Amino acid sequence: MWSLETLGRVRLSRHFFMRDFLYSEIGNFHEVQNIPDDPELAIACGRALCETLLDPLEETFGRIAVRSGYRSARLNRFGNERKLNCASNDWPLECHVWDRRRGEDRVAGASIVVPWFADRYAQGRDWRDLAWWIHDHLDYSEAWFFPKLGAFNLVWRPVPRRRIDSYIAPRGCLLRPGARPDEPLEARQARYRDFPPFRGIAFP
Repeated sequence: MWSLETLGRVRLSRHFFMRDFLYSEIGNFHEVQNIPDDPELAIACGRALCETLLDPLEETFGRIAVRSGYRSARLNRFGNERKLNCASNDWPLECHVWDRRRGEDRVAGASIVVPWFADRYAQGRDWRDLAWWIHDHLDYSEAWFFPKLGAFNLVWRPVPRRRIDSYIAPRGCLLRPGARPDEPLEARQARYRDFPPFRGIAFP
């Protein structure tokens, strides 16, 4: 039997523990528990998310702030029904419910902020600079960008779709699965030439 304390102590990767993803403002305010129905699956998917995507971000840019991580199916449904910025559990691109299989597909995603980039975004930096950096460096499945803080959802799947969307102008789909980027590699690299070197921060 898993306890919430035991679950929170599970280390997902070099930089992240399960506890980092269990906090929910919706859950706390409305007193809805955020506990996985299938802890083992949630851990496995969360570990893949952290090792594949979040650790390289943290090692390159420094601390990553998690705005919304794991959501139980019950909590996510509660948020969706009350229009609290939670997608439907049945929506194919829903990424916060880590412990529900969709056929052979598995998924784990988190809404995050990269403070290093958020400071520059506040000064007018184009969100696409970070979007193309992610595309060129990480094995992501989906990325969705939001206006506040330049935050974005970053998603892992076993077979990545490599899709980028944004609610920041220019709004819409920047890159569809299977499509080629509309900017050549040299132009994309020019956008993020001043970014820290990939995995550029050494931790003891």
